[in-house]
Amino acid sequence: MKPRVMSLVIFTCVVGLLIAPIKVNFFNAIFSILAVALGSGAAGALNMWYEADLDSVMSRTCLRPIPTGKVTKNQALIFGILASLISVVALYFFSNLVASFILATTILFYVFIYTIWLKQKTPQNIVIGGAAGALPPIIGWAIATGDIALQPVILFLIIFIWTPSHFWALSLYKTEDYRKANIPMLPVTSGVKTTKLNIFVYALLLFPIVLAPFFLEYFGLIYLLFSGILGFYYVFICYRLLRANETKLEKKIAKQIFGFSIFYLFMIFASILIDRII
Repeated sequence: MKPRVMSLVIFTCVVGLLIAPIKVNFFNAIFSILAVALGSGAAGALNMWYEADLDSVMSRTCLRPIPTGKVTKNQALIFGILASLISVVALYFFSNLVASFILATTILFYVFIYTIWLKQKTPQNIVIGGAAGALPPIIGWAIATGDIALQPVILFLIIFIWTPSHFWALSLYKTEDYRKANIPMLPVTSGVKTTKLNIFVYALLLFPIVLAPFFLEYFGLIYLLFSGILGFYYVFICYRLLRANETKLEKKIAKQIFGFSIFYLFMIFASILIDRII
């Protein structure tokens, strides 16, 4: 169920829920979030079902449950389908039709558009496919309000524009994995130089989008302080990667970018809650 990925999904969904103008009672909120978590895990299980053969040849994924024989492909498929259905129905029961529809769309998009269609066909797989991972704040908002507004859409854009630099940094120091699996990630199809440039460009694009909630008066100075400092540092390390001209250093900085990007996204959403509380 990819619990590490799921934890970030749940957190961004909770933030979307908590900043909504309508408050949800504790019982419904908890079970709605659990439904989203189940849906996220179901999508992860279906991803691993479809990519079991690829996972077995990649060092990063070869110890997942299917390649190691702990779970069969059929078990993963059945679990993924049942968990998907239960999560969507449960979210409808504990919240509303809009939230459950967005969750269903997220699961279907991740499985069919990203995993089955895009991932093995285009180096833009993570750019387009990143939409699935960016939807949780909108789901959280919809759980509370039953609709969609500009504020959660801005949070969607933050995650959506963050995703390419995050995953391309990973693919830079795991290029051989993707080459062995014949997955057309950007370093495999276009080379290191192009990948570094794209990482830097997306870091630059992300910076004003991260600051936008302050200038739209959604959040205050605390948010601006966190987002400004973190955003500037992210652009800086991506620039360092762009200027690096030695393979060992490139991989070291790419690994640093990948690790920091997770912290960066977490702290952006954490600062939203801190700003609201204060």
